[in-house]
Amino acid sequence: MTLKIDGSHGEGGGQILRTALSLAAIRQQPVEIHNIRSGRKKPGLRPQHLMAVKAMALITAANVKGAELGSMRLYFEPRQITPGSYSLDIGTAGSTSLVLQTMIPALLIAKKASRVDIIGGTHVPWSPCFHYLQGVFVPALQEMGGALRLEMKRWGWYPKGGGKVIAFISPVPEFCAVGRTWRGKLEDTYVLSAVSNLPMSIAERQRDQVLKRFRDHGYKVPRIELLKGPSPGTGTVVFVRARFEKGTAGFTSLGKKGKPAEQVADDACLDFFEFMASGAVVDDHLADQLVLYMALSKGHSSLTAGRITKHLMTNMWVIEQFLPTKFEVDEETGRVSVEGVGFST
Repeated sequence: MTLKIDGSHGEGGGQILRTALSLAAIRQQPVEIHNIRSGRKKPGLRPQHLMAVKAMALITAANVKGAELGSMRLYFEPRQITPGSYSLDIGTAGSTSLVLQTMIPALLIAKKASRVDIIGGTHVPWSPCFHYLQGVFVPALQEMGGALRLEMKRWGWYPKGGGKVIAFISPVPEFCAVGRTWRGKLEDTYVLSAVSNLPMSIAERQRDQVLKRFRDHGYKVPRIELLKGPSPGTGTVVFVRARFEKGTAGFTSLGKKGKPAEQVADDACLDFFEFMASGAVVDDHLADQLVLYMALSKGHSSLTAGRITKHLMTNMWVIEQFLPTKFEVDEETGRVSVEGVGFST
């Protein structure tokens, strides 16, 4: 029986599509998604969403209807997940991270290892950047039993894209439950200040502002790396990674035309300082990403987020449509917990 999902539910964004595609593949469940991104300025499937559909159709030999640019209705009937080597090109600066996040859960439960080469945006707005995936998501996934390695060959910025990421995904027998409700003390802070095809002085100004902000707030001087990333486009980024006794959090700020280097640094630092002042154990991006694996794991999992966002609530709603489980949410404390279904290969 086909499961029907309203793509306008809750936050109504592309995450509904991505989570639905992942779980449809894992459960071999036909799904029809309607009202896709209906409330957005450009509704329906955009290039990165379309690439996620095509990628999932490729690895599951799915029967697909409605996979067209601008389409607001999609039918997806997956077959068995097929591991292998796949090459994808989004063709724009669409997020490589978001396409990979759609594919990874399914390929983790395949019977053999897979490699995915993907071209597109690596550091673009409204998505976790490559360094976030590598430095925050990968360790969190490994803690839950996942086996994932990432490499970046080129950086891709908005609007040119052209970045290249390679993901190596090994199968796992099952996912482990996780308890992320206490972060412990801050053990290490790393800061990346990088540019592509722009003067290195911009990265240096970003670095200097980070150092000033950390001193002003009474924090130890972080480890700072300056990089010039090979890319067909131009861009700047400041990425702050905070490693605690129990997990890692990450905070990203991207440059854009007219935005001073100091503001790029300030934005990333402010997110870090707000996180430190809160009782959060996982940052907003990681909470969004972990709930799917928590629901698939065996046993009771929980996390404490900085805030219960509409995005997170919507993602949990989609998961509950596919799996016989129910998330418990305490908006006051940011606690999210679930009894995983214990899905295994």
